[in-house]
Amino acid sequence: MNIFKRARIRYILHRYPIPHALWFEFAETLLVLQGLTAVEKAHLRELATLFLREKNLIGAQGLAVTDRMRVSIASQACLLVLRLGLSCLSGWSDIIVYPDAFRISRDTTDSAGVVHRQEKVLSGECWSRGPIVLSWGDIEQDLREYHSGRNVVIHEIAHKLDGLNGSTNGYPPLHYQMSVPQWTAAMSAAYEDILQRLEHKQCTMINSCAASSPAEFFAVISEYFFCSPEVLYRHFADVYRQLQLYYRQDPFQRLDLN
Repeated sequence: MNIFKRARIRYILHRYPIPHALWFEFAETLLVLQGLTAVEKAHLRELATLFLREKNLIGAQGLAVTDRMRVSIASQACLLVLRLGLSCLSGWSDIIVYPDAFRISRDTTDSAGVVHRQEKVLSGECWSRGPIVLSWGDIEQDLREYHSGRNVVIHEIAHKLDGLNGSTNGYPPLHYQMSVPQWTAAMSAAYEDILQRLEHKQCTMINSCAASSPAEFFAVISEYFFCSPEVLYRHFADVYRQLQLYYRQDPFQRLDLN
């Protein structure tokens, strides 16, 4: 990091810090942040402060994005890059926030070349070279139902990390000390297990959306890693270990500190 960048960061942290009272509300009450050490929370506050200076949070359908909403989204987003660095979230700037789940309508082409109009109701969406789109209603519900293993902010930020290799395919850039064959074996085995369970109409242990594609699988298991680590560790221990290496965090160990 050059001297000018360091000076800019120091200026932002000094000039635009997240107010202590507002940060304290989230650092002490958001279950997804529980178990972090005081040092980790202080670092997360710095990352969230810088994140809010780099990103534009835009309300849709007349939604007024409050400071509380901004800090909530930023703190959850930056949790994923606590040990990776904010540069992993560069290259895009906008976060569009809807009041609730939003409807999209798109044309898709099947293998025969026939175009179909498809409509969906989503809680979140990630554009590869563009914005993240979020539903505030779903964000609040996720925070209330923390142990459900569902967190739309984490899900969409995981897609952004996944895409750092050039495409979202469930294979983010691994650290140099990580083993590609071990990553591939762990993820492939778990993905196939979920597909088999769905085929036989059995419980999938985690959200069945994980079977939609390798990209969705990575995003869903990232949600469980941070929100319900005990579930992921119990049913897919090898996957948990790979995410532990990738994110350089151990949320399961934090449970003992709560």
